[in-house]
Amino acid sequence: MRPTAGVRIAMWSGPRNISTALMRAWGNRPDTFVTDEPLYAHYLKVTLLQHPGADEVIAHHESDWRKVVARITGEIPEGKKIWYQKHMAHHLLPEIELGWIDRVVNCFLIREPTEMLASLMEFVPQPTLRDTGLPQQVRIFEMVRERTGRVPPVLDAEDVLRDPRGVLTKLCDAVGVPFTEAMLRWPAGRRKTDGIWAKNWYSKVEQTTGFQPLKPKNISLPEQVRDLVEPCQQLYQTLREHRL
Repeated sequence: MRPTAGVRIAMWSGPRNISTALMRAWGNRPDTFVTDEPLYAHYLKVTLLQHPGADEVIAHHESDWRKVVARITGEIPEGKKIWYQKHMAHHLLPEIELGWIDRVVNCFLIREPTEMLASLMEFVPQPTLRDTGLPQQVRIFEMVRERTGRVPPVLDAEDVLRDPRGVLTKLCDAVGVPFTEAMLRWPAGRRKTDGIWAKNWYSKVEQTTGFQPLKPKNISLPEQVRDLVEPCQQLYQTLREHRL
């Protein structure tokens, strides 16, 4: 079954990659409906990971990946022309069939691994490589490139923060929609489109009204995650060389 008319953007990210701020930017467009991590409940139900509020997420959101996929490839809600879907790449578990990915415009959001790991540890004290989403991002990227014969759009969070207007203009061009200034500013607070996990994860972004200026960070990672830095850097660089 092919989707109905409209543009469906699947932004594949890892955690702590300014993914929610980017969702805010798209959600502020009058022509766009946004969906927040639609496969998260399935991911938690299968993995049994005790993320903050895991039981509530599973109870509140659809946990059957087949129903989720049917919904996100169906009619765009509220008569909108664009459907922006914020996905965590590690939520795409092995049992999920991948044919539906051909029916969305796949994009990728990455962040320098040292900064990403430092932020992730605030919520997942002992992350694994899988928790970063980077192996899954590279896998999806290579699959999309092979199937389409084109390099899908890649955004680096640092580039977005340095030049939001310039990078978002490039992204809009790449996915075939016009850029609008509405993407640069948004009202503070929570959204009805946020997942129920927002109260556990989104406290900082809820205070924002736009992309925050890039600030240099002096980060020293604790011993338990230092072994992750090199493999994360290798995967990050694989994607970064294709960034917009």
